[in-house]
Amino acid sequence: MGRLVPAVTRALDILELFLDGDGTLSAPDIVRRLQLPRTTVHELVTTLAARKYIVPVAGQPGRYRLGVRPYQLGARYAEHLDLAAEGQQVARSVAETCDETVHVAILEDTDVIYIAKVDSTHAVRMVSAAGRRLPAHCTSVGKMLLASLPEHELTARLPDDAELIAMTPNSITDPAALRETLAEIRARGVAVESRESNPDVSCVAAPVRDRTGQVVAALSISVPMIRWTDERVGELEQLAAKGAAELSERLGHRSVA
Repeated sequence: MGRLVPAVTRALDILELFLDGDGTLSAPDIVRRLQLPRTTVHELVTTLAARKYIVPVAGQPGRYRLGVRPYQLGARYAEHLDLAAEGQQVARSVAETCDETVHVAILEDTDVIYIAKVDSTHAVRMVSAAGRRLPAHCTSVGKMLLASLPEHELTARLPDDAELIAMTPNSITDPAALRETLAEIRARGVAVESRESNPDVSCVAAPVRDRTGQVVAALSISVPMIRWTDERVGELEQLAAKGAAELSERLGHRSVA
């Protein structure tokens, strides 16, 4: 790795400060927060303003906000963003950590479609494929995505008299019971599915958000029952949440601490 250029690093540090608070800063704010010399900050602010990375705030002398240039760069990045490709990369990283099968899926009506998948290296593993479609209510990714829908949209897709098919004896087929499960998932932020789509496999899933904060996909880890233990579930939930957060960040989402 080459040497980092201090001036460039400091300029980027200044730009990243605008992500916090109300999005406006003065030179003294920057000096205080970055502990940089006033002369250095003045030169960097002048340069960033000249290149339209920051602009003066109307009616607030000495204060700046982000300019049009960061937006243009972000828009160009978004043009080339591919959820499936980004999901495949993150899924590979998660799979390398736990050596289990990892999926990324999206919701279509009342089904999930798997758009990325990385297999476990174990001889015993879940058999599936990217592009496969399954009933959302039978999968951890599907329940995570259903739980993320606004109430009116969830009702439109799954009315009280909806017929829910069973893939295994453990599948939820009662809409009222499904709604209770979705409420629990909504509260916990992760979904767990125990042999509901495959009698030999259980899964955990976490939500993937785009730059607006909307849930657009879910990432799951699928584990054969021979390797599924109560002690391991918490670890898998944390790993799925971490992977989903990384994919969300790649999509432009910024979590609020």
